[in-house]
Amino acid sequence: MLEVLGLDAEAERIYRAMLGHPQEGVAQLASRLEISEEQCTRGLDRLSELSIIRPSLQEGAGFRPVSPEMAMELLLARQQADLAAQQMRVEASRAAAAQLIAECSALRPPPAQAGYEQLIGPEAIRERLAELARDAREEFATFAPGGAHTAADLEASRAPNAALLDRGVRMRTVYLDSVRNHQPTLDHVTWLGARGGQVRTVPVLPIRMIIADRCQAILPIDTADARAGAVILRGAGTVAALVALFESIWAVAVPLGAAAPSEDGMPPQERAVLVLLAQGFTDEAIAKRMGVSPRTARRIAAELMERLQARSRFEAGVHAVQDGWLPTTR
Repeated sequence: MLEVLGLDAEAERIYRAMLGHPQEGVAQLASRLEISEEQCTRGLDRLSELSIIRPSLQEGAGFRPVSPEMAMELLLARQQADLAAQQMRVEASRAAAAQLIAECSALRPPPAQAGYEQLIGPEAIRERLAELARDAREEFATFAPGGAHTAADLEASRAPNAALLDRGVRMRTVYLDSVRNHQPTLDHVTWLGARGGQVRTVPVLPIRMIIADRCQAILPIDTADARAGAVILRGAGTVAALVALFESIWAVAVPLGAAAPSEDGMPPQERAVLVLLAQGFTDEAIAKRMGVSPRTARRIAAELMERLQARSRFEAGVHAVQDGWLPTTR
């Protein structure tokens, strides 16, 4: 009956028996249900994992079942956490598809009528970006992940950025929230804003990307090393999908001059860590995606799990849905 909520039939029978006979132990429950003690223990482990039975405060009593109302709330919250994580994975799929396109483009030989071009090495990328900037007429839209940027990269970008803005080309750039804590990068994006560039930040970005005039998209061949190479994609369908990805993230990004909003007392950076925890990312992967140190990611994750009283990362996601820290799907 409750399998749709993740509770198998055997575990449900054990839970129902515990509600009617809360003082019985493993042997008695197994006898009552005509199952082996091993099956009963396995079912109790599952019920404990789902947090719908808990250690009893009465000595020698083993576990006690939570009330049916509480059990249903916990099971529904767990399912909602699963659905929320799945929804977030779906929303991130366009970025994964874009990266796959870039990697495949780098591996296959260019056709005669290339819908893309391949660039190898930082100098080739920098020179080609300068050419694209000179040719741009309407807009340059950029995702700039990676946290703090090197002084050389920041300095090299100023001249082409200034030229774009002086010609009236619209510039929209999304950085990670972590740049707010790195003064050289913060100085640069403040300079961009003063020249007319629009700058916003988000806790996490899916990929490094530049879209020129909504008709060409520049993506890295290797997300681990953006300097290694890049591809320029011109296929109308691909570029339209990447423009949609940019617009969806731009809509929720926070202008640099504004304070990042806090929902339910939780800063966006903490919320992003919680989402990534619920999706199973390691501390190192979280740090890379957010542009912070692994130590910072570990600290935030540990504090969140302590506040949520969670024993595992998935349980943290369940509790977060219950507490309204993660969205439920509708």
